[in-house]
Amino acid sequence: MIEVCCGSFEDAMMASECGAKRVELNSALSLGGLTPSLGSLIMIKQYSDIEIVSMVRARAGGFCYTNYQYEQMLENLKLLLAYGTDGVSFGFLNEDRTIDKQRCQEFLENVKNEGCKATFHRAFDCTRNPYEAIETLIDLGFDRLLTSGQEATAEEGIHLLADLQKKYGNQIEIIAGSGVNENNAEKIMKQTGIKQLHSTCRGWGVDATGMGERVSFQVSDEDGDRYRSVSVDRIKKFVEIFG
Repeated sequence: MIEVCCGSFEDAMMASECGAKRVELNSALSLGGLTPSLGSLIMIKQYSDIEIVSMVRARAGGFCYTNYQYEQMLENLKLLLAYGTDGVSFGFLNEDRTIDKQRCQEFLENVKNEGCKATFHRAFDCTRNPYEAIETLIDLGFDRLLTSGQEATAEEGIHLLADLQKKYGNQIEIIAGSGVNENNAEKIMKQTGIKQLHSTCRGWGVDATGMGERVSFQVSDEDGDRYRSVSVDRIKKFVEIFG
């Protein structure tokens, strides 16, 4: 299965129309993905039956949140569940980069009470000991783990991914993500045994109104008039790979 990382209602509809079966719904993909708007979730549910995994993340940066940030995330979680998300992706770490069991447990109780799936996201890739971390996640009751094998890309982390899948793949669904594309997908699956991949299927939209005479609202100088979206062609290629 391909899980398409989407930043908007429009992205998710494009993924659905191309035949994808699951999306991870975010906002602010340029910041690594933050909690999506309720409007985007509601609209996707209205126009598509695609499975939606909603990100819950208050800010960019690390995963050890202040009490205010955590309370905001907990409230967002409850709203996303109330409006029909199929799953939730989140992650909490302690200052020493171990799993924050208490906060994860509170989130999991809310998710499981609604019969939804829980994914621990790539905060896992910042943990000090991946084997201790994955065993903690299994004990807590997570359904899925999204990871690059603690490397910048899943292709670079292929050896750890393969070992985690071999040792724990029958206890938790492992999703390989980061730098996954239509050209390396089959290699990653073959060498790791992992059957679920996560990809941005990155494409670009264009809006030339972000530059004034003396001001700029462009995402970056490098991107210019472009903003992040998904690529229909890349999604279709993934769908073909998975048959």
